[in-house]
Amino acid sequence: MNSFKTTWVTSSALALAIAIGQVGQAQAYELFTSTDGEVNADLLAVHGWMNSRKNYDGREDGSNWREGFIKYGFSGYQGLAGSGTLYGGLNWVSSATWGDGDAGGNSDGTERRTSLEDAYLGWRSADIFPALGQDGLDFSFGRQVVQLGKGFIINDDGLNLGRGPADGALNRGGAYYLAARHAFDRTAVVRIGGEQGLHGTAAWLKSDNLAQAETELAATTIDYASDAGNVGLTWVHGLDVNREWASDFLQQRDGMDVYSVRGGSDAGIENANVEFEYAWQDKDSGTENAWYIEAGYTFMEAPWTPSLTYRYTRYSRDWDSLFTGLNSPALGTWFQGEVAANYAGPYARNNDVHHLALRASPMENLTLGALFFDFSTLGGRNTLNLDGRELDLYAEWAVNDNIVITPLLGFYKPERSENDGGTQVDGNGTNVYAQLVLAAFF
Repeated sequence: MNSFKTTWVTSSALALAIAIGQVGQAQAYELFTSTDGEVNADLLAVHGWMNSRKNYDGREDGSNWREGFIKYGFSGYQGLAGSGTLYGGLNWVSSATWGDGDAGGNSDGTERRTSLEDAYLGWRSADIFPALGQDGLDFSFGRQVVQLGKGFIINDDGLNLGRGPADGALNRGGAYYLAARHAFDRTAVVRIGGEQGLHGTAAWLKSDNLAQAETELAATTIDYASDAGNVGLTWVHGLDVNREWASDFLQQRDGMDVYSVRGGSDAGIENANVEFEYAWQDKDSGTENAWYIEAGYTFMEAPWTPSLTYRYTRYSRDWDSLFTGLNSPALGTWFQGEVAANYAGPYARNNDVHHLALRASPMENLTLGALFFDFSTLGGRNTLNLDGRELDLYAEWAVNDNIVITPLLGFYKPERSENDGGTQVDGNGTNVYAQLVLAAFF
């Protein structure tokens, strides 16, 4: 089968690449600096080597491929002499995939593209409005990444399909797994109140991603954060889709309403964390819902400072995950399972997931991790059975201030093969997946 039939509901992305991108901006080379502002040259280069012994698009014998991208440009800010701060960014991305293409058939190894990625301007209020706090009013517009809440509903426009699906019509230029492109094409965002106390966001977003049917939507959040924890509400309203590229499912985004309530706290336990979010959708076909609850604890006094997290997530049968994504540098956040979420399924629809994560740091510049996932399909007629389990073992090694290396080994065991209602070619045996990602930022 063509994996695009289900993968359109997610945006394949490497959490580490996002984290590196954020760090890379912090490490940017200063071209100009003064007491009131600076202009930086930004450069992020990521390259990955991937191998999967099994495929999920009908091809036999597995796949071996490489992905890479370079993001480069400028960013900066300028104080306006007591009238706030002007900021902005202008970046391009050059991306490619080589070899066999990915194991899900989303790319074929011939993708190459250079395009504009970020082009935005913004203004922050500094201390003009004391009641709102420092930078309590923030307005930005243009081509940029927008995250709302924990990224469970809206994180970025990171679905990077290649030439595999739809005869190449959805191609964004390769680097499907690394997710070279994240920015929404057109945005207008207002943030009020900073990050503490009562604060909120209002946003208008327009995608130029054909795999997302160029969805246009409006969204708003209201949050309250204190030392005891945080609670928040989200509302999203679909404004339009490109009907030429929208399936019957995607067409329901036009006029769809999405609501969610979320929260987090340490529950009165030092070094602990509990989070949840419950979301529901009203659309033409009825009401859908998705939710999760997560609890974690960090053993601060133990060697290597290990942390253990458990999360349960459930997506109803026709849940539309919109622009779900990652709000954490940790792998396994909302793309659950490096094989499952990116190539094999299940995806964020018609399934539930039990997830257990263990992380430890034997050295300041080295983190070791293990991620376990148990997937169950909820059911329904003509539904693929994507029950399975996955274990991912990885390391994050910061070689120096400018280079990070991340090896990963994944073991994915589905209950079914493509011959009896699943997606894996050549039987339902355990697939061994390996990758090595190198990122450099200057």
